[in-house]
Amino acid sequence: MKSVTLRGLRQLLWPKSTSDGPQQLRPTAYLDGLRGFAAFLVYIHHHELWTHGFQINTFESGFGYKGQFHLATFHFLRVFFTGGHVAVAVFYVISGYVLSVKPLSLIHAGEHLKLFDNLASAFFRRWFRLFIPLMVTTLVYVTSWHVFGILNYQCEPKATLAEELWNWYVEFKNFSFIFKDGWPWVSYNTHLWSIPLEMQGSIITFAACIALSRAAPKARLFCLLALVFYYLYVVDGYYGALFVAGMLQCDLDLLAKKNGGYFPQWMRRLEPYKTFIFYHLFFVGMYIAGVPSSTQKAEELREHPGWYWLSYLKPQAVLDSKWFYLFIAGNMIVACAPRIAWQRRFFESRFCQFLGRVSFALYLVHGPILQTVGDRIYYAVGWVRDANHENEQIVRWANLMPLPKTGPMGLELGFLLPNIILLPLTLWVADVVTRAVDEPAVRFAAWLYKQVQPERGTEQQPPIVLAPLMRVE
Repeated sequence: MKSVTLRGLRQLLWPKSTSDGPQQLRPTAYLDGLRGFAAFLVYIHHHELWTHGFQINTFESGFGYKGQFHLATFHFLRVFFTGGHVAVAVFYVISGYVLSVKPLSLIHAGEHLKLFDNLASAFFRRWFRLFIPLMVTTLVYVTSWHVFGILNYQCEPKATLAEELWNWYVEFKNFSFIFKDGWPWVSYNTHLWSIPLEMQGSIITFAACIALSRAAPKARLFCLLALVFYYLYVVDGYYGALFVAGMLQCDLDLLAKKNGGYFPQWMRRLEPYKTFIFYHLFFVGMYIAGVPSSTQKAEELREHPGWYWLSYLKPQAVLDSKWFYLFIAGNMIVACAPRIAWQRRFFESRFCQFLGRVSFALYLVHGPILQTVGDRIYYAVGWVRDANHENEQIVRWANLMPLPKTGPMGLELGFLLPNIILLPLTLWVADVVTRAVDEPAVRFAAWLYKQVQPERGTEQQPPIVLAPLMRVE
C-alpha cells in the first residue's frame, strides 16, 4: 500500500509519458494551443512589468511616444512583451466559441431535448470548474505565509493563521459572487480579476444558446450581431461582446461545414481569396493588439504615434478604450489561427498543446510564484525597488548576484537569465496543479451533477394541464 502511494505521488510530481505514440488531435486543438500561448503571454507581461516597474508607462505606451523608442514597444512586436491584455480578449473569444460548439451543433441538428440536457450540465458545472482551482491555490498560498514564513512585499499577513483563514474566506466568498458590485479583485492574487467576468460571459453564452435555439440560422446570426453591438456601443460590456463574438464565429464555422444549409453568400464568394484576406486580417489584428494601455481615454490615445485616427473609432459606451481595440484584435487572431497553415501547425505543436493543457493553472500560479520566488531572484540579480517599502525578507536578497542589464529593454541579460529558473519552475507547478487540482475539479463537478440527477426510471413526468373552463380577464 505504501509503495502504491509513493508511486502515485511520484507520478503526480514527476510524470512519465504513458502514450505509445502521437495522440489524435481534436478538430479544435488549435484553440487549446492558442489559449496556452496566450497564457504564456500573460506570464511574460507580468514578469516584464514586475522587473521594469519604473518603466511601466514606457512599456504600456506606443512606439515613439514622448520620444521613447524601444523594441519592446514597436508595432507588432509589442504583443510579445505586453500581450497580456490581448491574451484576456483571446481567452474570452475562445471560451465563447468552445462553450457553444456542442449546443450549436445540437441546434443545427434539431436535437432540442439533448440541447437542454447539455446546457443544464454545462451551466451546473461551470462555477465549480472556475472557482474550485482558484479557491485551492489561494488557500495554499496564504497558508504558506504562516506555515513556512515565506512573505512577499505586497502581502500584509494577519497575526495568526486563524485570522488569515477567516480573511481569506470573507474575500473569497465575496469574490465568488459574480453579481456583486464594487471591488473586482482578490488581494491574495490580483491577477484573477478576469475569472468572475469569465463566469458572467459563460452565462451570457448559455442564455444566448437557449434564447436562440428555435431561431432560423439567418435570424440567429443577426441576433448575435445585435448582441455584440449592444455590449460595445450601448453598454460597457466588452467581455460580453467577446463571448458572443466567439459564439458567432463558432456558428459560422458550423454553418460553413453544413451541406445545403444557410451560409452568407457574400462569404461564399470570398472563399477563393481567403488566404489573402486572413493574412491581412492577422497583420491588422496584431497591430491593433498592441494598443497603448497607459491611458483609458481616447483623447490621450491620439497622442501616441499611429493611433490618432484609430482613436476616433472608440464607442462612447466603452470606458476603457483599449478593450474596444482588443475586441477587434482578439477576434481577428482567433479567426486567423485555423486558416493560416503555419499558425495552425504552431498552435497544434506539442509545446503549445502542453501550454493549453496547463493554461488555467498557469494563469492561477504564475502570480504567487512571481511574488515569492521570482521577487527574490530578481532582487538578487539587481532588479531592486525602493527598499523603504519592502520587508526584510526581500531586502536581504538585494544584489547578491548582480547581472548586467545590457540589451534592449525587456530583453536584458539580467531579465532573461533568471527565467532559466523561473519559467521551468512555473510550468512544472502549473502541471502539478493541473493534475492535482484542475482536472479533479472538472471530475468533481461532473460527479456532483450526476448526484443531483434522479435515478433512471424515477424521472418525474410533466403534469397534465387541463384547458380552463372559462377565461379570466
